[in-house]
This record gives sequence, C-alpha cells and structure tokens, in this order.
Amino acid sequence: MGQVFERLNDRWRRFIADQPMYFVATAPSGPEGHVNVSPKGYSDTFAVLDDHTVGYLDLDGSGVETIAHLRQNGRVTIMFCSFTRSAKILRLYGRGSVVLPSDPDWPRLLAHFGPHPGVRSIIVVELDLIADSCGYSVPTMTEVAERDLLDRLARRPDTVARRVDRAGDHRHSIDQIPALAPRETDPAHQHS
Repeated sequence: MGQVFERLNDRWRRFIADQPMYFVATAPSGPEGHVNVSPKGYSDTFAVLDDHTVGYLDLDGSGVETIAHLRQNGRVTIMFCSFTRSAKILRLYGRGSVVLPSDPDWPRLLAHFGPHPGVRSIIVVELDLIADSCGYSVPTMTEVAERDLLDRLARRPDTVARRVDRAGDHRHSIDQIPALAPRETDPAHQHS
C-alpha cells in the first residue's frame, strides 16, 4: 500500500540521488493527443530545489513533447523506481514550467546541474503530491555505466549545425501543440 508524503525529506532526497534514471510523463489537454513518457538519465541533471520543488536539465533531443504539454497545461508526473534490492517507486506530481536562458532565474537554476552541452531549458516542477508504491514487480538490474552518447553527439559539428537551423524554426509537439518559438532557446551553444 502506497503512502502520501508532505515533503521531500532526507530519505526521499537520498532515494532520488541514488537512482540512475527517472521518467517524465505529460499529456495534452483534452481527450485527444498523445501521452508522452520520457526516460531521463545523467545523474547530475536532476535536482531537489526545496521540499516541494524539483528541477531537471532539459537537453535537446528528438522532440519537444514535454515543453509543449507543460506550456499548454502544466501537468507533469516524475517517477523514480529502484532497480536495486530495495523495491520502491516514488512519484512526484505537480505543475511544471519551462525556464529558458532569457529568464532571470536561469543562472541560479543552472548552478544545480553538472556540465552538459545541448541545454535547451530547465524544467521546474512545483509538487502538489508526493507518493510512493511498492515496486515489487520492477526487476533488479545492475547499472553498467551512464551512456554519454547524447553529450558526445551534442558536440559534433553536424549536430551543432542542425540545432542552429532548428532553433530558427517554430517547434511543435507530434500533436502540433506549440512548444518553442524561433530563437527562443539555443541548444547548439548553451551549456550547463
């Protein structure tokens, strides 16, 4: 039986820090459209900002679903699950916002994360529900290593050129929900 928690206490902060990955889920408003679930890695891209606020570094990748959904309705769930002997799942429900390099909070927030190229935005989530569940069916797995492919690709000249071109266009979700305006962010040159 799961429990609801008032805040991200030290126990939950340690649990979050110990997980090599997490999942971010968002959905468009209304009954139509596609629910999106994104796996996230790099242990230094997630931060507990206070007892009721978390953030993560949004690195440029293949799509803009999370940004589009958050700008449309703000709803987001972040899930951590333990792949070690401790069978536990933690879900963080809340309202997310997209922080861009032009925002006044950018430098303060960026300081919470490790060095990565290809930074598009920072997602900040104000939590309204913190809940756990058993995780009894989650397999135990051994982490071999963090995969550095996204960082390596971000440094390649062809990737930089593609990101420069893409930054000049309107970006939309797969359901054509607006996400980013031209030149609103610069993941080709923005680093944490």
